[in-house]
Amino acid sequence: MSSPIIGCICLLYVINGTLNFYPAIAQNSLQTYIVHVNLPAGEVLGQSQDLERWYHSFLPETTASLNEPSRMIHAYRNVVTGFAAKLSSEEVKEMEKKDGFVYVRPQKVFSLHTTHSPNFLGLHRNLGTWPTSNYGKGVIIGVLDTGISPGHVSFSDEGMPPPPAKWKGRCELNGTSCNKKLIGARNFVRDTAFDNSSGHGTLTASTAAGNFVKNANVFSQAKGTASGIAPLAHLAVYKVCSETCAECDMLAAMDAAVEDGVDVLVG
Repeated sequence: MSSPIIGCICLLYVINGTLNFYPAIAQNSLQTYIVHVNLPAGEVLGQSQDLERWYHSFLPETTASLNEPSRMIHAYRNVVTGFAAKLSSEEVKEMEKKDGFVYVRPQKVFSLHTTHSPNFLGLHRNLGTWPTSNYGKGVIIGVLDTGISPGHVSFSDEGMPPPPAKWKGRCELNGTSCNKKLIGARNFVRDTAFDNSSGHGTLTASTAAGNFVKNANVFSQAKGTASGIAPLAHLAVYKVCSETCAECDMLAAMDAAVEDGVDVLVG
């Protein structure tokens, strides 16, 4: 009678006739990597499903018996040829041997920051390049941040034209509509595209393209007209941050922004 094999579960993976063995890995030992690859030689991958199938060929194959969730986090189509996935360091070493592999590194995670832009850029309402630029009219600005508070007065669409015909984005605000100023809102981290408690995304969006707000003040002091740098531009918001901002989510939002028709990205 043969003896049972105990203590080792292996996943059998076949690529181009080569057998590779990947040990089962605990989810908490995995790290998110950004993987760059080349397209297969002599092939044109016209459909996103074909491209994702090629990306999946670089990943360890899982079995239903392990009930392991998909390792793929994002599959990129525009900004890079590659994907983000959860991998172990051993799996990364195996991946490096595959045809089409280019480069891999652990993703970066960024903190939220705020700075003064208009003064640094020398922008003044009635002088220089600001008025000659028509205050961003007709431009779609994509904001990668913590989301948006759509009811903020800076996002009123008073005096705004309709979105450009090239706009293909979506409004994911769960019952709250977008308008001619805030034309799109998408979420890449959790729940909806609404801003989190920090308000950082709302601040960034209003700084970039907030509409003119008359009688703005701080506790009734310093009254005047406030606006963003491009007050006549349209806004498309991509939520990629919670307390921190993961690079894999930022790349996914950039990828979507290209398809949506965004002209300028800020974050």
